Amino acid sequence: MSAVVAIGESRRLAGFALAGVDVRAAENDLAAQDEWDGLEREVGLVILTPRAAAALEGRRSEREDMAWVSLPE
Repeated sequence: MSAVVAIGESRRLAGFALAGVDVRAAENDLAAQDEWDGLEREVGLVILTPRAAAALEGRRSEREDMAWVSLPE
C-alpha cells in the first residue's frame, strides 16, 4: 500500500494527521526541500501547501512514480 505524506506549514496541515496522513512540518523553503529529499519510495501521494509547492516547483518531476496535489490558497 502506498503512503500519503503532507509537506508544509504545520498550521495548515494539522487536520490531515487526524486522517492518518504523515504530516511533515516545513516552515520554510529549505525545510520543504529537505522533506522532499527524505521521501521514502513507498510514498504514493504528497499533499503540499502552496508555499511548499512553490519551493518544490522544479523538483516534482524527480518522482514521476508519485502523485502530488497542492492545497488552494
